[in-house]
Amino acid sequence: MSKDVEAKIETRLAGWIDPYTGTDLVSGKSLSSIAVDGDRVRVDIHLGYPCGDYRAELAEGVREAILAIDGVEQALVEVQCKIVSHQVQGELAPLPKVANIIAVASAKGGVGKSTTAVNLALALAADGAHVGVLDADIYGPSMPRMLDISGQPEATEDRAIIPMRNHGLQVMSMGFLVEQDTAVIWRGPMVSQGLQQLLNETAWDDLDYLVVDLPPGTGDIQFTLAQRIPVSGAVIVTTPQDIAVQDAIKGLDMFQKVSVPVLGVVENMSTHVCSACGHEEHIFGAGGAARMVERYAVDLLGSLPLDRKIREQTDSGKPTVWAQPDSTLAQSYREMARKVAGRLSLRPRNRTLPKPEMLKT
Repeated sequence: MSKDVEAKIETRLAGWIDPYTGTDLVSGKSLSSIAVDGDRVRVDIHLGYPCGDYRAELAEGVREAILAIDGVEQALVEVQCKIVSHQVQGELAPLPKVANIIAVASAKGGVGKSTTAVNLALALAADGAHVGVLDADIYGPSMPRMLDISGQPEATEDRAIIPMRNHGLQVMSMGFLVEQDTAVIWRGPMVSQGLQQLLNETAWDDLDYLVVDLPPGTGDIQFTLAQRIPVSGAVIVTTPQDIAVQDAIKGLDMFQKVSVPVLGVVENMSTHVCSACGHEEHIFGAGGAARMVERYAVDLLGSLPLDRKIREQTDSGKPTVWAQPDSTLAQSYREMARKVAGRLSLRPRNRTLPKPEMLKT
């Protein structure tokens, strides 16, 4: 009898699609165990991404589904979230204190990439992850302003840079190391070296995710990231207009050529709703990202509106997810972040062993 009930539970959960991974709980290996004792059942589900309040929602939904099975009178469902380090490109290995690096990129400027990156980081943190942000735009760093952080970082005894902190994030940016109105006039090799120093010489404190906000384009910074920085996955930001999508495709092609998995595409400024009359208009066109993801078989992670509040909150140093966590806009970012982390959780785990001298005997 118990085997029959167990089989029915597994069949039912094989039809339960996780909205954040896009796979069912069985094939996605989220179903950890089933225990049957007479008419009592216990099911353990392990998710590989930070799930926040979705944990309780999933547990209750699965519990109700199990109780609908004949012979089951009591059901206990436990949902746990565990974030692990995932495979990176080539022969690189993840950093010791950073489990996963997620690059946020756009081949075209002005599409809201940095705003998306900072709200992505805040959304992951709101769901329970330890998150950092690396501002990789050496020439035009924006994270100090976006996260309302001023001053210069301190150093540890071994001269590592202590990341700045605010809103629950660890942050590093060239903007902390130069005066606010001072231009950084560096050639390509210096920019590449500067990025590596910001990453490797910062004393990151056990991060689940480091969100890297890349400058627009496919130049020196992007090439350095592809060759020398261990990236678990990338997110591409675009607007619906044809010119932006055309450039976004170039960014997608770049990541594919260097074997960095693209976790999906975010369409920013999809629509604008007039604050006076409520009329909704596609200012930058419609369906650009949808056509892109269909053609290149990547996921559309979310569509965000052109909204004055997003700009005002980011300029004030309190991005939307932090300023209005219960708002519709913040929930859109939360959904997007769970999809990013959920898609990443399906990637192969990092199997890199420590160096020989680090192995325990």
